[in-house]
Amino acid sequence: MSGETTSAAVPVVIVGSGLAGYAVAREFRKLDKETPLVVLSRDHGGFYSKPMLSNALAGQKTAASLLMKPADKMAAELNASVRVGVSVQRIATAERELTLSGGEVLAYRDLVLALGADPIRLPLEGDAANTVLSVNDLDDYARFAQALEGARSVAILGGGLIGCEFANDLLHRGIAPTVLDVADRPLSRLLPVEASAWLRAWLEAAGVNFRFGVTASRIDHADDGGVKLALSDGSTLHTDRVLSAIGLRPRVSIAEAAGLAVGRGITTDRLLATSAAHLYAVGDCAEVMGLNLPYVMPLMQQSRALAATLCGHPTPVGYPAMPVLVKTPACPTVVCPPPPDAVGRWTVISTEDACEARYIDACGVLAGFALLGAATSQKQALAATVPAWLAD
Repeated sequence: MSGETTSAAVPVVIVGSGLAGYAVAREFRKLDKETPLVVLSRDHGGFYSKPMLSNALAGQKTAASLLMKPADKMAAELNASVRVGVSVQRIATAERELTLSGGEVLAYRDLVLALGADPIRLPLEGDAANTVLSVNDLDDYARFAQALEGARSVAILGGGLIGCEFANDLLHRGIAPTVLDVADRPLSRLLPVEASAWLRAWLEAAGVNFRFGVTASRIDHADDGGVKLALSDGSTLHTDRVLSAIGLRPRVSIAEAAGLAVGRGITTDRLLATSAAHLYAVGDCAEVMGLNLPYVMPLMQQSRALAATLCGHPTPVGYPAMPVLVKTPACPTVVCPPPPDAVGRWTVISTEDACEARYIDACGVLAGFALLGAATSQKQALAATVPAWLAD
């Protein structure tokens, strides 16, 4: 592909071709047109927007139509070498070298890990356990869309953000979703109790079925081509397909093997620097100052800051208020969570068409909010008043 490096110049290497990896590459190229750049992709290396996967059914999108640019066009656009179907076997931090699948050794000037995260899977028993689907990339979506052919019902394991988004999206295909979660309400980690109840009522009115306080333990084939789920409360659920949306686990194994400091994600400071020199982490795999935030806005903040740092201008990442849009058109929802260590309380006001929740900290400051229905119109105004999570 275009932009192949020469032996005289050691490249900046980005491991990962998702939103985070390509965001760093684009921001870097805005500032540095010449330094050799290599992007390593373990899949096809094409560019697409991962957040669009959970509302693609409503837009009648296929995997092919979601692909915005193939790897060769990304290589040309970035003046980079985009290498596809390549995985990293080892990182030698002292030598600044990568060992790739096949045994090739690749030197780097600086290394950026944009490894992403893997879906968390329940340890299900049963002869149909291997039929459980998850959607974490474009190939997953292609399999999911194909599996929906002829399906009339889908059980979704997990009532968090992704589970609720897929439940809403399935309605556009005329497929009845049942959301199962061990928690007692939807979006339990993001919303206060009253807002969760409001969201549940609107999604149920649209056709989503919820079952809380239960988890699946077993899945077996049914005679009609569907499957039977054995649930923790002793009941069973018959459904055509099962989608797992339990959550994500940052990919840290290769970093851990290289001796990097790892918590939930790969530990970094505000420069996105890991515990090894010339080695950085961004996106879903990164834990920045104790924060692992698997959303688009944080990774965009990271990519701009890191690009400047890679170009010789050390720039700490800043996290302003970053509202998260929950893609549930049946109940428009925006959440700006309070910081994990915040001390305060939620106040909730709801009407027939709007629900507004504000998190007020111990000093009386608005530290977060949740807006549902017509209240989402206040997103910009409230976001402007919420203190930054990471600020200079």
